Amino acid sequence: MRFRKACLILGCLVLAAAWITLILGNKESFSIHMIVHMAVVAGAAPLLAAGLAGGRCDFVSRGRVLTPLLASMIELVVVWGWHSPAARDLAAGSALVRGLEQLSFLLAGLILWLSCLGGAGDEKESRRLAGTLGLLFTSMHMTLLGALLSLSPRPLYGDGEVTCFGVPLSAGQDQQIGAVVMLLIGAAVYLAGGVALLGRTLNPSTARVSGE
Repeated sequence: MRFRKACLILGCLVLAAAWITLILGNKESFSIHMIVHMAVVAGAAPLLAAGLAGGRCDFVSRGRVLTPLLASMIELVVVWGWHSPAARDLAAGSALVRGLEQLSFLLAGLILWLSCLGGAGDEKESRRLAGTLGLLFTSMHMTLLGALLSLSPRPLYGDGEVTCFGVPLSAGQDQQIGAVVMLLIGAAVYLAGGVALLGRTLNPSTARVSGE
């Protein structure tokens, strides 16, 4: 119980810090956008999911409709959709669209992590195995997106100069920094999550010792 409560509190703090950064930072900076995005889906979402999993507020595993693989596909559509140039321009220019973008990131992240961590008994074991595949698939598609953005021959999000935390950057540099953030944080966290679930699946005694 204390662990879940600590995860919920920490997840809320990470989420608040991310959204405050978005509000105060340069709305046109892709690297700031990506820092906030990764903080939401790879920081706040898994922490909140760890606190909610298996409880009354675990809306994903209680419904038994959203499997980890389906949830990973939802995450793919949300992430790739919002990083299209047209959607990115809309979010940069409208507070309402930016809010919808952030809520969709949070919801997609929660659905995925809850689908992997939720459930009870035998259902939890099956979700772990499917969750391994779901998280590894998410890590792969985030790696692919990050690589495409970093290797793009021209900037996809504007062509002028932007500032990131007071540092002037060209649009190309800003995009490359954001892509590296996705690779170093997003792809790595989902990979680590998938490996951790696989380890628990292969060593059930570890899960029993941890109280699951």
